[in-house]
Amino acid sequence: MKIEHAALYVRDLEATKVFFETYFGAQAGDKYHNQKTSFQSYFLTFDSGARLEIMTREDLVDLPKELTRVGFAHLAFSLGSKEAVDQLTDRLLADGFQHISGPRVTGDGYYESCILDAEGNQIELTV
Repeated sequence: MKIEHAALYVRDLEATKVFFETYFGAQAGDKYHNQKTSFQSYFLTFDSGARLEIMTREDLVDLPKELTRVGFAHLAFSLGSKEAVDQLTDRLLADGFQHISGPRVTGDGYYESCILDAEGNQIELTV
């Protein structure tokens, strides 16, 4: 068994697509748009085969995104090396994304860095 995909509602579908294409090498499938419900989505596929569905619609409710809330906490990307974590962290910070932590070695031995995307979703970069 494997997780087929994860899904993320966003306000700005096109900007989120570009974010994952630019920084994580995602390949977007065709845009789906249901005119009746205003639902729109892309499936993003990453080199590993993992998929993320990004979605939007007109009637979204935007609740606070506390980092320690109940529910999904972050989306983690394994970049392959400490150097890659450092480089992408530096690039994201230079491009104006908010820094949460790291790069650092965590208590359980992970080398990681965490940032927030443009919509306040926590993205973890790890080896």
